[in-house]
Amino acid sequence: MSANLNRREALATALSLSVLPAVAAADKPEEKPAAPIPSNAMVVVVMDPLAAPLSCPCVKGYAQRDYDKLGKHLEAKLGRPVAVVYAETLAGALTKKSNGRADLVIGKDSVIRTTAPENKVTVTHLAALTGKDGKTTQTGLVCVAAADKALTAADLKGYTIYFGTADAEEKHGAAVRVFKDLGVELPAKLETCVACTDGATKVIEEAKAGKKVATVISSYAQPLLEGCGTIKKGDLRVVGETDPVPFVAAFATGTLSPGDRDTVTAALLEVGKNKDLCAALETRAGFVEPPAKKN
Repeated sequence: MSANLNRREALATALSLSVLPAVAAADKPEEKPAAPIPSNAMVVVVMDPLAAPLSCPCVKGYAQRDYDKLGKHLEAKLGRPVAVVYAETLAGALTKKSNGRADLVIGKDSVIRTTAPENKVTVTHLAALTGKDGKTTQTGLVCVAAADKALTAADLKGYTIYFGTADAEEKHGAAVRVFKDLGVELPAKLETCVACTDGATKVIEEAKAGKKVATVISSYAQPLLEGCGTIKKGDLRVVGETDPVPFVAAFATGTLSPGDRDTVTAALLEVGKNKDLCAALETRAGFVEPPAKKN
């Protein structure tokens, strides 16, 4: 998993954390045998870290989103088969799960926008998925070891800070902006970790060795912090938070025809009116239209 920085110093109080573990290599969805996909099917690639196959059932009713049910909903609207495949990366989906096909991609907004061009896939934002709180955003949380003397992110001058990779806006770009605003000098080359668990583990181990270290994790992992047992309760403390950034969104690719794109968009925006689908996707208001661009 992954993370980034927002309400600046508001979370400087001692908030104890545990971190959602990364999916074990043997359990990666893209490494499981791919089922045959009908030639006339629309292919939906799901990269949402809160989708059931990409997460763990640590907390009841959370991070167990069932996109197969969304697939059935889209199938009924399109009048043709819809194949839903799960993968942690777009590259993994294209090479190991979907035979190079992807008509609709659902996942972290920044990850899709960053990795689509790398995979020669053009994408168009259709809608954003609301969480149980009704929001379409997430934040990055800046964390230190529980015994560390730092109280706010401004106290982290001279620390080694483990950010997320560049495609994880909440753990990278948004976090960098917060530190710059606070006058915390950062190295030209940032230390990064792909998963939140990696950064958390490094902080705990290196703090025990007397090093000054911090990490940035994703806020969406917070409800699972105590449930997965990757680290002990109270090992980490939050000292800062990033501004909100977009979280999960649906993107059409260039292979989806204009007509199907309109049908899919309408179908996504209808999810909020379907209680069963909302429950399956753990969403308050379903998918919503992207905000209007400011002139």
